Amino acid sequence: MKDKKNDYKERLLKAFPESLNLDVRAVMDILPFEDNKVKLSDGKTHKLDNLIHTSTITIMLNGNFLTIPDRLYFNEPDKSNEDKLTDIQKTILNCIFLRHHDGFIRQKRLEKLVDNKEYWILPFTFQLLGEYVFEILEVLERHVNDKNIENYIHFKIENPRYFQTTESRMISYWNEYYRRPRFPKLKDYIGKKLIDKIKKQKTNA
Repeated sequence: MKDKKNDYKERLLKAFPESLNLDVRAVMDILPFEDNKVKLSDGKTHKLDNLIHTSTITIMLNGNFLTIPDRLYFNEPDKSNEDKLTDIQKTILNCIFLRHHDGFIRQKRLEKLVDNKEYWILPFTFQLLGEYVFEILEVLERHVNDKNIENYIHFKIENPRYFQTTESRMISYWNEYYRRPRFPKLKDYIGKKLIDKIKKQKTNA
């Protein structure tokens, strides 16, 4: 278990800029890595060997590579411990749980980031553009706003291939889940509207 906890911590550190290392470590101190009993989408509790999926996403942030876990399975920390975190540490925690397997948890954590304009949260919020949970996209729409659009444009410029992959994934999910009967035209789907908003805006940089 000790080796696995160290592995989890090393992998989470790689998901954030080095300048945040101390704060990331503070957040990891309250994560229940030792609790490997997790309730999955089937409603049953399973004992998992690995709480961080092996698949990852590599992105560029301010000229540096970060590696983001595709999915996480550990449970949320005790609220009393979470309340003791600083504001920046709470932001880190919310970002981490945007990769959680439970869509309700992802949505809840995204709600806490709607007014946050830190550029380093983009690797976590941007990935949600290519996911299929409609309610999460509705929350994300409030983050892709006039005050934050420059961050999304800059992230797109730093990660052109990743942007294309995200757009393709969004279209695939629209075709699979929302084309019939709700949004027969792609242009009316919220994911397409958000992607187009980022594509059509011109950066002031």
